[in-house]
Amino acid sequence: MGNYTAVVIDFETTGLSPEYGDRVIEVGAVLLRDNRVTDSFQSLVNPGRKVSRFIEEYTGITNAMLADAPDSVEVIVRLAEFLGDHYLIAHNASFDRRFLDCELKRIGCSRRQEMACSMLVSRRVYPDAPSHKLGDLVRFCRIENGGVFHRALADAEMTAHLWSGMTEDLKLKYGLGEVPFQLMMKLASVSRKTVQAFLMRTVEEERSSCQESRR
Repeated sequence: MGNYTAVVIDFETTGLSPEYGDRVIEVGAVLLRDNRVTDSFQSLVNPGRKVSRFIEEYTGITNAMLADAPDSVEVIVRLAEFLGDHYLIAHNASFDRRFLDCELKRIGCSRRQEMACSMLVSRRVYPDAPSHKLGDLVRFCRIENGGVFHRALADAEMTAHLWSGMTEDLKLKYGLGEVPFQLMMKLASVSRKTVQAFLMRTVEEERSSCQESRR
């Protein structure tokens, strides 16, 4: 990884649209430092209403489990402290970003840092993967897991291992010394046809920078 720390975050929710009242029911987050998970945060969240049978079956999170869970204000305040000023990463980040921003707004806060999407990056690093859903990538990359999916902490941990694996694979394939967060952000936005040229240009820039520093 590059010289940075990042928090990988995942939400389980009552539905897809925080703009229309859907709420968080579980949050999981892990801190990545030096390409290793060094800390974690997890909590169920009482959404203030019952969740549907579909969500119970999809996540394994039942209304009985949520009945005694802390409310969103308590959890999001603690989550904001855990996030600090670290970069953020999520799989299908547009989903988690919307929920995070809405929940932070409820406590009078706003997100300050950028959030990278591991799904978009994986499309560039692993174009031959059968799909870029988290579960399929976990199997494609042979990432160790406990077989639990759609629970926030487990998904955050698997995403963290995926992110670490992608940075290591980029280093090995292209001879990069480091893979900065901003490089991963840019990689997510380049077209599939220009990935190779973009990364080779990055390698040349890194080599030129090293030569300049030695003079």
